[in-house]
Amino acid sequence: MTTAFLPGSFDPPTNGHVDVLRRAMKVFDRVVIGVVDNPNKSGLFSVAERVALLAAIAKDGADVVSFNGLVVRAAEKVGADVMVKGVRDTTDVAYETQFALMNRHLTGIETVLLPADPASSFVSSSLVKEIWKLGSDVSSLVPEQVLAALEGKEPS
Repeated sequence: MTTAFLPGSFDPPTNGHVDVLRRAMKVFDRVVIGVVDNPNKSGLFSVAERVALLAAIAKDGADVVSFNGLVVRAAEKVGADVMVKGVRDTTDVAYETQFALMNRHLTGIETVLLPADPASSFVSSSLVKEIWKLGSDVSSLVPEQVLAALEGKEPS
């Protein structure tokens, strides 16, 4: 049984995240989503909110945990055989390759890079937050659970 660890901040989860998650669930026996808890950053959604949103999005198809510290140590903790990262463009590939090589050096865990679906390759959590904060519609960029959660937030 192969366990994949899909780490990220997911603030907020986007349709691009969902695409990578669904594709990873087709390839690996078990997928664990890891939501990074960085106390030095204040997000739009709390860690607990992001975990709950991802659990609702994944339904029973993936486990969701939060972690802090090195991603590769969190992957080890959940018994991951591989890490999965979505990449949108060559910049993402270069960035993620450096981390993949370091993580393999530290622990032997391999990283699989999944190219983004072209329909969501331009979407990032940062852009979604900016568009939403400026009062524009993000319904085509995020899952319905995230859209509902955004309705309860005040743009700052």
